[in-house]
Amino acid sequence: MSNTFKIAHIREQNVDLILIPLEDNFRYKVEDEQIRTKNALQHYAAAAGLAGTVIPVWNDGGGRMAFIAPRAWHNFLCSIGMAFVHANLNRELRCG
Repeated sequence: MSNTFKIAHIREQNVDLILIPLEDNFRYKVEDEQIRTKNALQHYAAAAGLAGTVIPVWNDGGGRMAFIAPRAWHNFLCSIGMAFVHANLNRELRCG
């Protein structure tokens, strides 16, 4: 993985979250590949000194935002959308 991603490094309920918008076609990748991508992004975020849980997000069609996140964050993530993520982009994460 050799890319630079614009990320939204936010604090919600006293927890750091790293929301990383991915290309819309991410939804077509098999689950194993999505998980490997999330794990790689978490590795690069930690190596860059960014605290928090990496949450990949992408447009799932029909105006819905899809994500890979711990169950505890599903309600919060379902209450926001891609517009929120894009409005909160505040850092870059270099991978590779």
